[in-house]
Amino acid sequence: MDDAETILNIQQAVVIENQYLILASEEFDRTTEQHKNWIQNILENERDTIIVAEINGAVVGWIVFQSKNLKRLSHTGYFTTMIHKDYRGMGIGKMLINDLLNWAEKNPLIEKISLGVLSTNLRAIALYKSVGFVEEGRKIKEVKFGENEYVDDILMYKLV
Repeated sequence: MDDAETILNIQQAVVIENQYLILASEEFDRTTEQHKNWIQNILENERDTIIVAEINGAVVGWIVFQSKNLKRLSHTGYFTTMIHKDYRGMGIGKMLINDLLNWAEKNPLIEKISLGVLSTNLRAIALYKSVGFVEEGRKIKEVKFGENEYVDDILMYKLV
């Protein structure tokens, strides 16, 4: 909870970059209090987790796993990760994903981890494949960035 504001700031910065997320920057208006409530709900759910990465005591990235609330989907969930721009390419994302996978393997309630990634995010796709995620499907032209500028949403998963 102490890192809620920093986590929010990292998310706001990634959203403003306007290239890695489905969410447009003008659509993200979460307050610090709303963000704290979101984190509190994650911490209270035994099928969810949030992990932060720190360098010299400063949060530089995070990963969140959220499960499905439906009984027949409760064994699965999806993750999102955000790394501050200045700290990308240093292995932090891989470290966060490996920590998440270790957590999931120890959690008897979780069997499948999923994610969505834009087809233009080649570094992220390579990272996910390097830790064992495989493409499950693809939503063609799912995201529209501008006039005649579409991107596929690639769905990936890993069983744990």
